[in-house]
Amino acid sequence: MKSASVPRAVWRPREGAVVCIGETMAALAPAPSESLETAEDLRVSVAGAESNVAMYLADLGVPVSWLSALGDDALGRRVLAAVGAPGVDVGGVRHDPERPTGLLVKEPTGSGTSVHYYRGDSAASALGPDVLKDDRLTTASVVHLTGVTAALSPSCRSLVVEALAVPQAERPHAVSFDVNHRPALWPPGTAAPVLRDLADRADITFVGLDEAQDLWGAGLELADVRRLLPHPRLLVVKDGGRTATVFGGEDSWTVPALRTDVVEPVGAGDAFAAGFLTGLLRGVDMERALRLGHITAGSALQVTGDHGPLPDSARIERLLGLPAHEWAAVNRE
Repeated sequence: MKSASVPRAVWRPREGAVVCIGETMAALAPAPSESLETAEDLRVSVAGAESNVAMYLADLGVPVSWLSALGDDALGRRVLAAVGAPGVDVGGVRHDPERPTGLLVKEPTGSGTSVHYYRGDSAASALGPDVLKDDRLTTASVVHLTGVTAALSPSCRSLVVEALAVPQAERPHAVSFDVNHRPALWPPGTAAPVLRDLADRADITFVGLDEAQDLWGAGLELADVRRLLPHPRLLVVKDGGRTATVFGGEDSWTVPALRTDVVEPVGAGDAFAAGFLTGLLRGVDMERALRLGHITAGSALQVTGDHGPLPDSARIERLLGLPAHEWAAVNRE
């Protein structure tokens, strides 16, 4: 674990509620060992970056709302029930009688999982800047968005652009933005400049080192990412399952990930964001906020769905309190 030699006061959002905005789909997947072509049964779950963050925030005791749109259909009702089950406020979700709930199909492969989207003209693709008028935003501490929403439609991109248009010093709440690059959603060559501009406008930005390299240059190192994105008050760069680093002002902190048996990596980045945001809102130091991100990410890594059970609170507190050398050596049980 590393930190700057002369730490300074670090910005953080005020304690309060979080609002997550974005699409959630129904998801179909065979068992991890089966082929999509031959499987006789498919598991039904839900998948959405922003609702993943919302559900983990609720698990961690943070008051949180999810704003979106769903079709007035059985899959939409299933999604709504699943997202609301951990305690997420879903009262602001719209029900579209003309557009369907989006669908995602997972295809296990030898090297991971391929994802096929069926979300064209979905209910959530019609979202626009008017979502930002929801009363929940007037009392929010943080509004969380991702690059997925910006890729869905022109109106969805306008939503994200408008949320980030207010200068940082004038915002009534902090804006958290996860780059969440999904190449299948973008026309070739269009994602890099858009996502860099949006990511640089946020108060808190999350990006994977690998996706930064894919978007903005294969040789990028951690410090290069900060130079490309100098304006976020806090920039979190995740280096796969190895480390996570947060840059704040002129300081930085790096915490290694916990060693975890990976069942499926999908959803781990969202879980990490929820854990880190929870740490910020609770006022813990940056090292513990990063640790809580890693702990929460481990819960997603150990299940085939996007949302797995957290360790009990006693274990979380024990892990957060470990000396640095013990943290670096510990295995998830």
